[in-house]
Amino acid sequence: MADHEKKHFIYVFDPARPELVTESDSWTKEEERIGEAHFAYLKQATSDGIVLLAGRSLDSTGPAIVIFQAASEDEARRFMENDPFVLNGLMRASLHPFRASLVRV
Repeated sequence: MADHEKKHFIYVFDPARPELVTESDSWTKEEERIGEAHFAYLKQATSDGIVLLAGRSLDSTGPAIVIFQAASEDEARRFMENDPFVLNGLMRASLHPFRASLVRV
């Protein structure tokens, strides 16, 4: 399916433990491993042309998000649920259809 035929989606993270976003030294070794796998997952998806933008706020209260393309909501949900943060229960995530109206290239 061509990129122009794909839909945009966003997922927003909600930490399983609030201190995951407020206290960086509270992460266990296993959580750090999951964080590294999460970053590698999104980095590969960015290289593959799936992820448009991913990141988090730096104020410990704002959101962490992933904006990406998928052919369907089912495909988008599978992508979100396979994110190591979500797959391993470190973060919950909510999926939303999204329209990227303006994108600087």
